[in-house]
Amino acid sequence: MSTVGELLEAKGQQVLSVDPNTSVLDAAVLMNQKRVGALLVVEGEAIQGIFTERDILRRVVAEGKDPNATAVGQVMTRELICCPPDTPVAQSRMIFRDKRIRHLPVVDEKGRPIGVMSIGDANAWAMDNQQAEIHYLQEYLYGTRTRGSGGY
Repeated sequence: MSTVGELLEAKGQQVLSVDPNTSVLDAAVLMNQKRVGALLVVEGEAIQGIFTERDILRRVVAEGKDPNATAVGQVMTRELICCPPDTPVAQSRMIFRDKRIRHLPVVDEKGRPIGVMSIGDANAWAMDNQQAEIHYLQEYLYGTRTRGSGGY
């Protein structure tokens, strides 16, 4: 069974974060540069929240706030759902579905961030597993044809 930690190792465990005092504009520029949909908001080693594209839309644009004058800490999502690296990927997919979130911070035993898994990462993992299962089932049902083996 694959875990969130194994998925992070494969994708890279870079933790993109900003300080709560970072302007929304600067955070949005960083998100665009790194091609990510969320940044952790960290003070010291402690996660204060997560800042997402959804936060920009709902709490900045829709409320007519100036992104250059608004701090991320004012509009971030504070209610975080996190998971440890030993969480099965299949369970993380249920978290995404049940909690209606798109980003899941992964934390160590002391609550320090070690990565962020996205719903896209979870879906790619599921697709890869489905492809592998289809391949194994086809081999089981039809066998493999190799030269000199007599084939079927």
